[in-house]
Amino acid sequence: MSKELVLKAETIMRNADVAYIAKIDDKGYPRVSTISNIKTNGLKKVWFATGLKSSKVKIFKQNNRASVCYHEGGNNITLIGDIEILTTPELKEQLWKDWFINHFPGGITDPNYCILEFTTREAIFWIDNQYDEVRL
Repeated sequence: MSKELVLKAETIMRNADVAYIAKIDDKGYPRVSTISNIKTNGLKKVWFATGLKSSKVKIFKQNNRASVCYHEGGNNITLIGDIEILTTPELKEQLWKDWFINHFPGGITDPNYCILEFTTREAIFWIDNQYDEVRL
């Protein structure tokens, strides 16, 4: 994989407002939804915020396998990996965005506020008409 392709993928991910996250429901079917892009660390780690009472968390507690997709123009980055549900106060404070208050009226200490940490195992790219796959 070319370093240029990885850098472009990381830029697309970092600049995205939303990502698409897929989970496997209790019937074994994929379930895709949009989720606000909060923070990325290269291809390896991605963080999202959601509610502990959400269907996402319920599903990830049963099966933590996931896929995250970013799309910009004709470019696509698909990540395959695992989700961890985190509630550490330090991380919640670090990743807090002012607009979260609309979803978590209790602020950073809202008991429903949690972080989904996605760890990539495999990345699949279609960027500038180039296809590549990499295991991380």
